[in-house]
Amino acid sequence: MKIGTTKELKNHEYRVGLTPDNVMAYVAHGHSVYVETGAGVGAGFSDEEYVNAGATILATPAEVFAVADMIVKVKELEECEYDYLREGQILYTYLHLAPNPTFTNALLEKGAIAIAYETITDGAGNLPCLRPMSQIAGRLSVQEGAKYLEKGFGGRGILLGGVPGVERGKIVIIGGGVAGTYAAKAAVGIDAQVTLLDVNANRLAYLEDIFGASVTTLYSTEANIQKALKEADLVIGSVLIPGGSTPKLVRREHLKLMKKGAVIVDIAIDQGGCCESSHVTSHDDPIYIEEGIVHYCVGNMPGAVPYTSTVALTNSTLRYGLMLADYGVAKATEMDKGLANGVNICKGKCVNKNVAESLNLEYTELCEAL
Repeated sequence: MKIGTTKELKNHEYRVGLTPDNVMAYVAHGHSVYVETGAGVGAGFSDEEYVNAGATILATPAEVFAVADMIVKVKELEECEYDYLREGQILYTYLHLAPNPTFTNALLEKGAIAIAYETITDGAGNLPCLRPMSQIAGRLSVQEGAKYLEKGFGGRGILLGGVPGVERGKIVIIGGGVAGTYAAKAAVGIDAQVTLLDVNANRLAYLEDIFGASVTTLYSTEANIQKALKEADLVIGSVLIPGGSTPKLVRREHLKLMKKGAVIVDIAIDQGGCCESSHVTSHDDPIYIEEGIVHYCVGNMPGAVPYTSTVALTNSTLRYGLMLADYGVAKATEMDKGLANGVNICKGKCVNKNVAESLNLEYTELCEAL
């Protein structure tokens, strides 16, 4: 199979879909790899390294798309890239289709096979290709939240870890999945007061075993959310519905309950966000203030640390990419049902239930679409 990767076009997105080591792995399996010139520079990988690994460098993304049977990327396509797609071509990347009907319709019209990192599952039902980015985003959420609590950015002027004789800052984390857990680790590490809410009682028990008295766990109810928001200096939204739209757990009226200058970091913004007042921002212009609350809603948070993010991501995605290249979509998804869960769009059909429900599309079984 011919594999291609191109430079990411999203604002301040420096990650890349394939590393030189990945290229070497595909070539060792008998595949050809094509890389747009400069695609890996932002993550620290030169064209020369790709050539030495066995790749062919092409001048434009159009050339890469034209030759490749499978495009391996990091983020969803920008509108200027839609016309590069062709029928039956595999797009293997983060898709986040639920809040993006325009991109979804383009995939349907082009007849491409779109496979989303964020909906691939493993044998235990976990999300192995989403996990590393959730880990990074979780850690970054505390780092960014701490920064934007500074007075110069409109924040309360709170040092989350405090100092002797001064109360420590209060961090509220909504959602105890991978991102929420790593946010809690970072928050505990800077000595903040941490409260974590989730609807899964078993998950709360697990987190309490991990963190002990360092984290207060609460079952996520309307009353508990309101109570926690009133006390919070920093709120981290880390709720996930795989493939589907995120529920709006923090509503506009809740902002009036919060302290002026508090910060919300909405990690869930890729899937629409868990705060009603959230909208996507960029690394160029990461925050806005609404009802006196600072909102940080960057849609590609891990793009701020591209080397770490690229290596962590491709460590997880390579295995499935090689299966797709070695066996093709039909055989690979038959062999691995978790990989089959990653297929969102296939030859003009929506084959993911959560995406179909979020966008009011007709759902088709993957086997029928193939």
